[in-house]
Amino acid sequence: METYGKILLIAMPAFLLLVLFEKWYAWRKGGDNVRTNDMISSLMSGVTNVTKDVLGLSVAIYGYGWLLQHLAVYHVKATSLTYFIAFITLDFAGYCVHRIQHRYNFFWNGHLVHHSSEEFNLACALRQSISSFVKIFAIFLLPAALLGVPEKVIAVVAPLHLFAQFWYHTVHIKKMGWLEKIIVTPSHHRVHHAINPEYLDKNYSQIFIIWDKLFGTFQPEKDDMPPVYGITRPVQTWNPVKINFQHLWLLIKDAWRAKNWKDKFRIWLMPTGWRPADVAEKYPVYKIEDVYHFKKYDTEVSPVTKAWLWFQLIVLLILISYLFGNIAAIGSPGIFIYGFFVFAFVYALSELMDNNHSAWVWELLKTVTGLGIIFYSGDWFLTNNFNPMIKYVIAAYLLFSLVLTFHFSRTSVQRQIKIA
Repeated sequence: METYGKILLIAMPAFLLLVLFEKWYAWRKGGDNVRTNDMISSLMSGVTNVTKDVLGLSVAIYGYGWLLQHLAVYHVKATSLTYFIAFITLDFAGYCVHRIQHRYNFFWNGHLVHHSSEEFNLACALRQSISSFVKIFAIFLLPAALLGVPEKVIAVVAPLHLFAQFWYHTVHIKKMGWLEKIIVTPSHHRVHHAINPEYLDKNYSQIFIIWDKLFGTFQPEKDDMPPVYGITRPVQTWNPVKINFQHLWLLIKDAWRAKNWKDKFRIWLMPTGWRPADVAEKYPVYKIEDVYHFKKYDTEVSPVTKAWLWFQLIVLLILISYLFGNIAAIGSPGIFIYGFFVFAFVYALSELMDNNHSAWVWELLKTVTGLGIIFYSGDWFLTNNFNPMIKYVIAAYLLFSLVLTFHFSRTSVQRQIKIA
């Protein structure tokens, strides 16, 4: 956890700068596809994902260490060749898991958030799941375990493999010549994120495009068919926590409502999007039929509110950076209390972005949690060691944030009444 947290302290600022650079570049070209609400929602999704991972809130089915200990028939040394083989193995495993996530109802819930943005930009690459508490990834590392690839090699290669998937989430890099035949390019991945019928469920590869070509899931981008992004059942919210469990909640409701007992059980492993016929007829769910003519989700945000959203995002990133940099010192259960506060922060801010009139209630939960931590411990997670005044600054911020959120919530309700 501590090592991963320190890696993120370097990666997060780099990703943020690249996201902001892309927004500036798009604005300069006159085609800004990085909407403020969408970008902040993506960044908050990334924050919740890495917080969950750093806190270790997931369980792998037969972790790699277990596979290595019980199944290795040979033990290779950690040479440069070993790292290369591990990278290829991880990439193939990633293809398999990615394909499963797209093809089956239950596993789609753990990947849907990544496709939920109706834009395609570097920020949407950060939309990663918090709902995948049980991971099947390690099962597909069986070849590496059989060869006895050291666990430390996988620990180093896995983050590199993940970060290497960031750069190709952009519309500003066109086709890349001969590289299109070897690696996943922005053109390939634009197809993957598209909801055009011709593009659906294609290009699952993560680094090397060869897997799609081997297994018949490759689709090139067509000049006469511009990709349209999102998911066919749009999420209609900026709240990453809601997005992460939206599909699962639908599956639970459908399983409960289905009259046929067989449908109650098979719905989980049926093809993605499948619903019992009786439930679908009685409880229809909006689905985009014409991908070229639909209204993207958006909410009206005043310039003052937008400035406040940016300020809140900066505060969130500072707070999360402090957690990652001091995770060992804070220890347990402090890191989990801190994690709860982060999730309350994200939920409250995204409800404000959705113009939800109850956003102030979630902000109140965040404020009470934060003030409770300071009151109970007389500190803000060991910041007294740096400066005793920090806790008072955080307390003042929490109260100020609550007052402003209450104001913005009321303003939003009044605006909606006038529009109605």
